[in-house]
Amino acid sequence: LPAFAGTVKATVPADDAEMKKGQGRILVMDDEPLLCGFLAKVLTRLGYTVETTADGALAVARYRETWGTKESFDAVILDLTVPAGKGGREAIKELLKINPRIKAVVSSGYANDPVMSNFKEHGFSAVLSKPYNTQELSQVVHRLLF
Repeated sequence: LPAFAGTVKATVPADDAEMKKGQGRILVMDDEPLLCGFLAKVLTRLGYTVETTADGALAVARYRETWGTKESFDAVILDLTVPAGKGGREAIKELLKINPRIKAVVSSGYANDPVMSNFKEHGFSAVLSKPYNTQELSQVVHRLLF
């Protein structure tokens, strides 16, 4: 093959170019520790303060504990199903009793679940279908908070 004689211009990868930064406190609930760690790392890099829990009961307790204080959460991201505990489907009902205007994202790999297609009817503000990338995550959270 002949050598390229022109110059190559470096470009920012699309994912980095479309990353939406912000600020605020986010509570993440997912029963997968690796996913919780990944979300915390990405959201922290984007400027958010993040706490994670492994189950909906813990998320509700932590949300209730901080509600009305300077440490209250601006948004929550809830895994729809937690096999060994309370998932987002159950947790959102309790969270809405604490804060009827909660900004909640439902997240799941079960795209055919009715909650995913009708998330607003179930009290959620946004949806993230697994697997999702960092760009999608940043944009959903940014739209929710700004």
